[in-house]
Amino acid sequence: MKKYIKIGFARDLESPKDRRLFRFLEIMPGVLSWGTLILMVIMSWKVPVLAAFFIIAFDIYWLLKTVFLAFHQRFSYRRMRQNLKIDWSAKLEELPFKNWREIYHVVIFSFYKENIEILRASFNALCKSKYPLDKLIVVLGAEERAGEDALKIAEQIKQEFGDKFFKFLITVHPKDIIGELAGKASNETFAGREAKKIIDKLKIPYENIIVSSFDIDTQVYPHYFSCLSFHYLTCPDPLHSSFQPIPVYDNNIWDAPAISRVIAIGATFWHMVQQERPERMSTFSSHSMNFKALIEMDFWTTKNVSEDSRIYWQALLFYDGNYHNIPLYYPIAMDANLAENFWITAKNVFKQQTRWSWGVENVPYFTFGCIKNKVMSFKKKLYNCFNHWEAFWSWATNSLIIFALGWLPLLLGGDAFNRTMLSYNLPRMTRTIMTAAMIGLVGSAFYTLKLLPPRPAKHNSKKYIWMILQWILVPMATIVFGSIPALISQTRLMFGRYMGFWVTPKNKR
Repeated sequence: MKKYIKIGFARDLESPKDRRLFRFLEIMPGVLSWGTLILMVIMSWKVPVLAAFFIIAFDIYWLLKTVFLAFHQRFSYRRMRQNLKIDWSAKLEELPFKNWREIYHVVIFSFYKENIEILRASFNALCKSKYPLDKLIVVLGAEERAGEDALKIAEQIKQEFGDKFFKFLITVHPKDIIGELAGKASNETFAGREAKKIIDKLKIPYENIIVSSFDIDTQVYPHYFSCLSFHYLTCPDPLHSSFQPIPVYDNNIWDAPAISRVIAIGATFWHMVQQERPERMSTFSSHSMNFKALIEMDFWTTKNVSEDSRIYWQALLFYDGNYHNIPLYYPIAMDANLAENFWITAKNVFKQQTRWSWGVENVPYFTFGCIKNKVMSFKKKLYNCFNHWEAFWSWATNSLIIFALGWLPLLLGGDAFNRTMLSYNLPRMTRTIMTAAMIGLVGSAFYTLKLLPPRPAKHNSKKYIWMILQWILVPMATIVFGSIPALISQTRLMFGRYMGFWVTPKNKR
């Protein structure tokens, strides 16, 4: 089983039988999503009564799901606010076992061509950490393909911040390595291996090292590493666990346009909900794990785009199901999409959502791994596979079914259907159910205001009104920046047109 852990796609497999199986699994997510949408059209045309009942039932399901998620969001928000008030350094001192001062943190920032101000903001936040800075080994992973200007920025950051930490290392990931996909995964794997050389010289036990893989715009809160260390030391099985904070995209939220804010804050809300459901949560973006586990798995894959979630599925297979994701209920601050103007921002949001939805590449990977793994329990395989497949199917189809396809029976059902009482009541029933479901947007608007950082002086108080009204964009945003990118990703995977890594531009005004 271990030989399959680092495979990327069907083409990486030697056995023709395995390649066919993996290729079949790559095709199926797109088949399921497109099949659902096409079936909706055919049913609305041929059996409109059955389609109408399905739409009503699905809307009711969505209403119940909205209520369910709203409660999770509320509980997660409350726990996050409570955790922000805790002095985690003091909590570490109260531990009756294990010397927390033996714990080191390796912090890997993957850097491409971002502006130096983006880097400065992240490193300034790092320097304000309440955790002892002499326990931080910071690695700035630059890319050779980014050119000399990027390397100069890396050196400038080292001059400004290099003496603040126990160790500061700049790594330069070589370009055009055969078999690698240019992206964050190959960068951080190279950086991790270079950091290992220093750690081996220092003879620090791997079990005492927590590795945090950060996007370059990640700004930690002062008690983040203390909170992370506390959870690591009190975790039942820290060597087989990842630790996931809540990404809050508020670094530049006041400057970002409404559509970018809705997508960014919506992502934050989703990850707040996932903290309440750790059994369904995989790692995302900036996350942490034990260094020994990384070394045993030979670090991140170097062939895939979605390295953040892949490392979790990789670990779950590698350790035969004995791997967990621990929610921290603690935020990290990141950037929302922001470009020179609205249209470029919207284009970047669409590209970012398409890259995120390319996480569907992990569906065939994990399913294939479950088939090959003979040790993991069938129950765990079934549970994780079902949730994984359902999540990407929902991503591609649910918004379209709710907001776009609900009228199809009226349009395609013909005169016979349109003369029935069901056709008369269908739009009224769906409108009533969806109106009730939209009450959840009131909660979203409320938590938006709660999560906002202080208003910059350049924005007047009327901006708060737009922060509330922006949620009317949700139906359009979930289709244009949700279902469509997901369908594009699944279609590309279905036809074997594998995606490369697109670096989200980082900008500040």
